[in-house]
Amino acid sequence: MKKAVVCITGFLLLSLAFSACGGRTAGTDSAALQGKSQKIIFALQNVPDGLDPGITNNSFAAPFLFNLFEGLITYDKDNNIIPALAESWTISDDGTVYTFRLRAGLKWSDGSPLTARDFVYSYFRVLDPKVAAQYSVMFTDFVKGAEEYYNGTGSRDQVGIAAPDDNTLILTLKGPTPFFLGILGMWTFSPVKQAVVDQEGERWTLSANTFVSNGPFKVSDIKLGESVTAVKNEYYWDAANVRLEEIVFRYILEPATALTALEAGEIDGLRFPPASETARLKSQSDAFRAVPSFATTYYLINRNVKPFDDVRVRKALSMAIDREDIISNVLQSSDTPAFGLVSPGYVLDGEDFRDGRPNYGLSSTADVEGARKLLAEAGYPDGQGFPTIQLSYYTDRTVRSIVEALQQMWKKNLNINTEISTQEWAVYYDAVQRMDYQIGAMGWGGDYLHPMTFLTTMTSNNPTNVTSYSNAQYDALVAAAQMEVDPVKAVALMQEAEDMAMEDVSILPLYHRSIVFMMAPHVKDFYMTPLANLYFRSAYVE
Repeated sequence: MKKAVVCITGFLLLSLAFSACGGRTAGTDSAALQGKSQKIIFALQNVPDGLDPGITNNSFAAPFLFNLFEGLITYDKDNNIIPALAESWTISDDGTVYTFRLRAGLKWSDGSPLTARDFVYSYFRVLDPKVAAQYSVMFTDFVKGAEEYYNGTGSRDQVGIAAPDDNTLILTLKGPTPFFLGILGMWTFSPVKQAVVDQEGERWTLSANTFVSNGPFKVSDIKLGESVTAVKNEYYWDAANVRLEEIVFRYILEPATALTALEAGEIDGLRFPPASETARLKSQSDAFRAVPSFATTYYLINRNVKPFDDVRVRKALSMAIDREDIISNVLQSSDTPAFGLVSPGYVLDGEDFRDGRPNYGLSSTADVEGARKLLAEAGYPDGQGFPTIQLSYYTDRTVRSIVEALQQMWKKNLNINTEISTQEWAVYYDAVQRMDYQIGAMGWGGDYLHPMTFLTTMTSNNPTNVTSYSNAQYDALVAAAQMEVDPVKAVALMQEAEDMAMEDVSILPLYHRSIVFMMAPHVKDFYMTPLANLYFRSAYVE
């Protein structure tokens, strides 16, 4: 066994250089905070589909889950992987066996002991098909025997998840996976308390009385559809360094209303400021924040439905999109045009994954002539005979602006009509998973700091694949890249896979996102990672 470095530099080297998100200030102690109310109110513009870390894959739940729960490892403000509930770990010479030593005396937020066996229970719960965990693939793709167990063709004792004692957890992988440690930072790998889940079932996250967690904060009050209040968890292993006493996550679904509340001093931060206010906020507000993001916004196109089964039609629709116009005039943001799936940001030997990549016949502005030519070749000259496109999206003001822009672009550039429909996220995503769409709003924010987080969303039989794309050759390339220990060779395999999917126009890429949010300047030492994970564990009110 070779000893792993306690603090491992993350794969993604993105700058988070803005003052409010700095590291813990050595000179700030409890005496300096006396007389200051260590309470904040943070507004959210979307209601998540649930707060069970073992089930949801909804990014709207992230502000809750990364502050209420903690797994084996976590990220610091510089994107380094650092110990969390695991104080240390070792990795076998062949890169397949990870042995974690848990911190002594770990407890749940109700004061009861938390052991390695809680991790075993939680991980096997994700692997129970009856639970319908949306991130079960994070186990089945990597952990030995997990896929067979999930499919009912393998036994529990063949799965590479074991706890030989209360303080030791051993994970055995199918093969070497150099980026696996980063995956363990996902909320899916956080433990949940078996006694509570067994007693309450799916209801355990709906009441403060039954919501048991293990992170720096715990739930003290839930008003369904209105707010969730979290208070400092006195049983957290590092409670001595948690300085906020209370965080109220308030749902203010209208961004303009949330911004008005912040500017009036009624709240301390918000997740999504209105796009129409970006220019003003950039120049005038000391609460405005924009940080790099490992994320891509794209639109789904259902190739199982005619005429979208024709690659020429799919490409014509993509070429007719003016990405620069969407970014500059609709979003008024600092996002960048996207021509592929994988976001910029993964850097290896000084080169970004996207450096020198092809644009797959796309451009920042619309290629109207090229798009019309392809559409004519597909049998629809000047849009004649083309059926009305059904364009769907989840209810959100910013997304609505984008779909309306797409509607206008396809009419102007291709003479194609589009009907728009919207649903709340949970209903919309259920339809998307059933492939009940023609073209639909979507996107992907990285779950861990590696290109593989994007590429696996298009592999066949992956539950996160809602793109209608399935290609055995693509699957083989991704599988080979997952186990390639040479990072240079792994990048080459991943780029080949992306080329295959994008040349087949598996999605309509729009832009690579930045993270924009608001936080009052008196809130210090919070930080947002490129994965859009907002951490308050070291934050305080000045």
